[in-house]
Amino acid sequence: MTQQKYTPVFNSKNVEIKSIERAFDGFFKINTFTFRHAKFAGGQSDWVQREIFERGHAVGVLPYDPSNQKVVLIEQIRIGALATKDSPWLLEIIAGMVDKESEQLEEVAIREAQEEANLVIDELTPMLSYLSSPGGTTERLYLYLAEVNSEDAGGIFGLDTEHEDIKVHVLDVDHAFELLDNGVIDNAAAVIALQWLRLKLVKEGHNKYV
Repeated sequence: MTQQKYTPVFNSKNVEIKSIERAFDGFFKINTFTFRHAKFAGGQSDWVQREIFERGHAVGVLPYDPSNQKVVLIEQIRIGALATKDSPWLLEIIAGMVDKESEQLEEVAIREAQEEANLVIDELTPMLSYLSSPGGTTERLYLYLAEVNSEDAGGIFGLDTEHEDIKVHVLDVDHAFELLDNGVIDNAAAVIALQWLRLKLVKEGHNKYV
């Protein structure tokens, strides 16, 4: 079966920006965009206003111990989860914001692994990147796999200055996939990273993950 190639009809040249105004300027920022765009049936849309959350971009890293078939996940409170979960303490991958445009993505991954899990990372494998919620924010997340020795991993870490209280978990890969399949792990970065790892293991011949 021949796969059909996808080519976008439009690109950024088909968007006309009238104005970008700062609606909120605090720890995070919100910009109000006024724009119009080309329409599939032809012609231009009316002027549209959208508030866009500007929090920068982020890097996530999934530490993986291939020798012991374990992954390292972290647990911390996420107040935004309180609306739809009994517990807002989530199992996540390590992640952090890119502080400045000149900062390399790998530097962020290494820094956050040290701060959040006391892990030293030497080698990173890019997984993929994705837009977290492009209807409301410009944020893009860049995901990496890091091979680590998990034997000494564990503990409670995080920066007091950022009000972090982070518990490190070392899980068998099978257990992590079970928590994923049962919906216990349900935040986007962790779901995508663990699914990526599962596909990697299947490609390497670990057929029990099919």
